[in-house]
Amino acid sequence: MDKRTIEVCFNPENLEYFDISNSHVIVVDVLRATSAICAAFANGAKSIIPIPTIEEARIAKEKGYLVAAERDGKTLNFADFGNSPFNFTADRVAGKDIAYSTTNGTKAIVKASDGLSVAIGSFLNLAAIAKWAKQKQTGNVMILCAGWKGRFCLEDALFAGALAKILLSDSCFTTHSDSVQASLQLWSLAQGDIFAYLELVAQRHRLKKLGLDDVLEYCFTPNSTDKVPELVDGKLVVL
Repeated sequence: MDKRTIEVCFNPENLEYFDISNSHVIVVDVLRATSAICAAFANGAKSIIPIPTIEEARIAKEKGYLVAAERDGKTLNFADFGNSPFNFTADRVAGKDIAYSTTNGTKAIVKASDGLSVAIGSFLNLAAIAKWAKQKQTGNVMILCAGWKGRFCLEDALFAGALAKILLSDSCFTTHSDSVQASLQLWSLAQGDIFAYLELVAQRHRLKKLGLDDVLEYCFTPNSTDKVPELVDGKLVVL
């Protein structure tokens, strides 16, 4: 049987250069969108609707949805809350449908929709998302990093390296991708002391300036949930 391949795309803008029609796409935005999404489902959210634009988020609010929305880390003035994982508490989100719009992550989710399937990855569900990818049995794997406004993001590449390392330990996977190899190299440098390594991460310092860097330990602690959110008919749900 042919081996399944692993690829990493470092930002959604470059996704046009890949054919993802035979790939299961795992979207990651460690700081903070996909970590927040995993937190929401761990706390009982019914569904999350990824919304790429502010205008669409405002319309969702007018329709009565609970709205989580931010740009550049700041909560939009009409939103119920922003995108810190700590906002998605059980008392707020359990049983709720949530409209969600962020600077980078939700746009990446929408762009990934041409894949065989789309799932949300973070360190919170690292083991679970690896298991999910392995259980697909056919189709390749694309790890899509949300990046930052079209730029490379170190923290997303670290997750890609951590996930690729797990998948490549299974004999059914292989890679011929420089971006996978780069991610593996970065992860090998960081994993011994991830929090020291985060001093190199630009988004960590953006959040610090806004007083929003209280989520770092939470976002980089692996396997706090076994939930894998998947995109089904435009909504993220846990099947």
